[in-house]
Amino acid sequence: MQRGEDMSNEIERNYLVRDDRFLCGRDGVRLTQGYIPGRQHAAARVRISGERGFITFKGEATGISRREFEYEIPLVDAEEMLQLLCEKPFIEKMRYEIEHAGSIWEVDVFGGDNEGLVVAEIELEREDQEIDLPPWLGDEVSGDERYFNASLAIDPYKNWRKS
Repeated sequence: MQRGEDMSNEIERNYLVRDDRFLCGRDGVRLTQGYIPGRQHAAARVRISGERGFITFKGEATGISRREFEYEIPLVDAEEMLQLLCEKPFIEKMRYEIEHAGSIWEVDVFGGDNEGLVVAEIELEREDQEIDLPPWLGDEVSGDERYFNASLAIDPYKNWRKS
């Protein structure tokens, strides 16, 4: 996570990816994550990223900003927390880091109950930061809570994309 002056403030913009052919032949990292039940407007997430474990706490979003605290934990602890503490289904995705115009975009290709969904995000230093949008982006979904991973764990893409 890129950090600005406020070490716990996450500012990001999210977009649907309309054409993911540019990912062919690239290496990504497999992510599995689950959410610990709790507060309505905050999230506690356990994630396995490749061979590393993390626990993350996120506050309520205000615009495209929210408080975030992330800590690396032993992989074996993350695996146990996923199984014992987190609601299912888990979020499954492949993450690709793509450089465009001097910025790093994280592109997530979802699997499991969210298969068919591809979302790109960019972390910013400030909310009004100008960015050069790659040609493969579609609509911006930054403020649409349906696309938050915590929401996708409760109401997966397969359930609402048909409506």
